[in-house]
Amino acid sequence: MQVPDKWDMGSKESIHQFIRQYGFASVVSTDLDGSHLPLLLVSSEGEDGTLYGHFARSNSHWKNIVNTKVLCIFNGPHAYISPTCYDSHPAVPTWNYSVVHAKGIIELTDDATTAQVLESTIQQYEPALLQSGGFIPDDYQQKLAKGIVGFKIVIDELQGKQKLGQHRNQSDQQGVVKGLSLSNRTDEKQLLDYMISNNIGLGNK
Repeated sequence: MQVPDKWDMGSKESIHQFIRQYGFASVVSTDLDGSHLPLLLVSSEGEDGTLYGHFARSNSHWKNIVNTKVLCIFNGPHAYISPTCYDSHPAVPTWNYSVVHAKGIIELTDDATTAQVLESTIQQYEPALLQSGGFIPDDYQQKLAKGIVGFKIVIDELQGKQKLGQHRNQSDQQGVVKGLSLSNRTDEKQLLDYMISNNIGLGNK
């Protein structure tokens, strides 16, 4: 992925935080097949980290990619930006977005690790299910476990990109903020929330 310096997400910690927040990824193999899966990141300080997830056993994709390199794409908020938002002219339409690419070798995990990954996934997204006492009975879990294949990806390349108009002048940035704030579209509201939470492209310098 091309990442000009002006749009670089920055530190590894920022990229890791992004993955944890937007953990539903496209996993693409060298034969250009792809699967869309939730992935969990495990990392120690200074490491690129390891991604964990699982395929449905009926998804033949996993059979063809073991011990090969894959690309995982994590998409964050994105939206169309109208040139009418800018004070500067001439201007053209564009698309602002945030995204992370992670690459690494995919390996299958054993049953115990796969079970732990499933529990950790629930813990991240709905921990109350693990505290409700038998919401997912053990025998049902064991039945479901036969239908999945767990895997891990040790990351060896990590890129983060935030193209949020931060390279434009202050009035142009403020115009984009105004345009997004007036929109009723979900994607544009999500993009503005992301910009505000990360203090990027707001024209408040």
